[in-house]
Amino acid sequence: MRFEHLVQINDPLQPLLTEVSRAQLWRGLVRRAERPTEFVLGLAGATIDERTDQAGLMQFARRLDFGSFTVRDRVRLTADSLCVTEIEAAAEYPASSLTIRIEEPAPGNLFLRFTYESEDRPQENGLDTLTRQLREQAYRSADIDTVWRIRDLAERGELD
Repeated sequence: MRFEHLVQINDPLQPLLTEVSRAQLWRGLVRRAERPTEFVLGLAGATIDERTDQAGLMQFARRLDFGSFTVRDRVRLTADSLCVTEIEAAAEYPASSLTIRIEEPAPGNLFLRFTYESEDRPQENGLDTLTRQLREQAYRSADIDTVWRIRDLAERGELD
């Protein structure tokens, strides 16, 4: 399965919204990776088990505690542009990934491109159209919530 969509960050047609800079947007994505409980509904806890920081590249392995199950993943952050999360397969779900890319087609005209990819398991090959649409809508809603959370943090000066 592959699903991709864009979320606009700054909208010139909505002048009442505080503009978010690329630097603030990037710091928000880093915060989302480092403190996912602030962004993911139902996430009870998160632990970073291993972390490496190199010039322009940050990587870490995490355990995400959802109460009844734990997700293990690896996050790679490429400075000011890209966040890739690779989720390990488990009995309940297949391996998958989420790539979030900052796009700026013109100065200050910021977008986040979210790309979800997952392996198809035999029992998922027959997912009907409605089920796929509901899954995509859940992804889209979560991503819009992420942007609103980043916007809120920026407005409060927490991303400066």
